[in-house]
Amino acid sequence: MSARADILAAIRANKPGFSGPAPDIPNHDDGYPCDAADLRALFVGAMEQMGGAWVEPASDETLTATVHRALGDRLDAGSCIASNIAEIPGDRRVCEADTSASLNDVDVALLRARFGVAETGSVCFTEHELVVNAVAYLAQHLVVLLDPSEIVTNLHRAYQRDDYKTARYTVFHTGPSATADIEGVLVRGAQGVRSLTVVPAVDQAPTPGG
Repeated sequence: MSARADILAAIRANKPGFSGPAPDIPNHDDGYPCDAADLRALFVGAMEQMGGAWVEPASDETLTATVHRALGDRLDAGSCIASNIAEIPGDRRVCEADTSASLNDVDVALLRARFGVAETGSVCFTEHELVVNAVAYLAQHLVVLLDPSEIVTNLHRAYQRDDYKTARYTVFHTGPSATADIEGVLVRGAQGVRSLTVVPAVDQAPTPGG
């Protein structure tokens, strides 16, 4: 048995008994927009404040063209795009046989978010979207498709979703990786992706694992 299992077993064994009803926790989102467009605008504002970028597809543009436009000068002839999105092929897929080490050639990861959170401008992934969890951290740039109808008001609402009952792994990404020292020098990408771009796109595929 591992140390982690020992610790959890000790906690369970010494947990005080409790048979009362669960507390009624408010959602704290009475002041949030009820209109989908305003909720989307709130999400975009929070995401951009954290260094992310929101790119709207043009009316005559394919999703692949939108992604390449969004990436702009961040791509060169040798860039490798790994796509976990059926609508965009990319240069390679991330498959279950991949390991973190085998993703060392990935410059850009294309993922679909399970949902977004307007309060924080975050996008949420589970193991179903990531396939290999490390892909969301090892890539240089992350491009995320988000269905605007899947934006919730705040984290209280986020934790009520069924995703937490079906997923074994869940992570929120809020903007690109960033770290700053006491002199206020901000560095992006020191410990993760250097940029995060979100493209609104309705999800017409069945929910993986749902």
